[in-house]
Amino acid sequence: MAEPAREELSALAAIFCGPGEWEVLSRSETDGTVFRILTKAEGLTGADVPLELVFHLPLNYPSCLPGISVHSEHLTRAQSVTVKEKLLKQAENLSSEPMVHELVLWIQQNLRHVLNQPDTGSGSAKCTFATGTIVDDGLWLTLVHLDHMRAKTKYVKTVEKWASDLKLTGRLMFLGKIILILLQGDRSNIKEYLILQKTSKVDVDSSGKKCKEKMISVLFETKVQTEHKRFLAFEVKEYSSLDELQKEFETAGLKKLFSEFVLGLVK
Repeated sequence: MAEPAREELSALAAIFCGPGEWEVLSRSETDGTVFRILTKAEGLTGADVPLELVFHLPLNYPSCLPGISVHSEHLTRAQSVTVKEKLLKQAENLSSEPMVHELVLWIQQNLRHVLNQPDTGSGSAKCTFATGTIVDDGLWLTLVHLDHMRAKTKYVKTVEKWASDLKLTGRLMFLGKIILILLQGDRSNIKEYLILQKTSKVDVDSSGKKCKEKMISVLFETKVQTEHKRFLAFEVKEYSSLDELQKEFETAGLKKLFSEFVLGLVK
């Protein structure tokens, strides 16, 4: 990561020093740094709207734009997408220089205006994500492993809603204690799904208190190949045997994926 980016991260940690305002979600020598900022901005009614802003700084940031996700219980999905699009457009005006603090200040000052003039239809089909380049990658496939689900019914409904909101298809698969999520769709939407999965209080801990998902691992991701099945919907399925689960993967053209990544989970 470039020195200006490291300096910006240190400055952001000092600025957003209140309880829960700042959290680094991941650091990687290949994918860069993902962090979350919790802030507030004036909404349409004049009341403060809590905002959860997740930024993904790729390794060559600030030479390229950051990835941005916006979440708020006080905004609709369409409103969150609009805010994200406006932030990315604003980021284009700040390219080649550290910009996160400027973007946070901008949305704090302009949220009400953004919500008052929604522009959900103008977003490009191309999205900025981890590589820092703007691309249109077509369909991608990602396989995710979850360690457990304590609040299974609520968890499953949440996963189904996220998949629906992000126009992702695939499978949520259960075989005994093995839990797998196979996602197919736009790569930027899959990235956003993974951010939701890691940052939302989607499960409960051993004491019954709501908690974030910390036991999640991405086993594999690839661009959808010609031999891969195109899933038409997102379905939740329970399997009674390993053979049955293997058949699901083989039918989807994912026999090699099953052998390399799923068999090793069976103890």
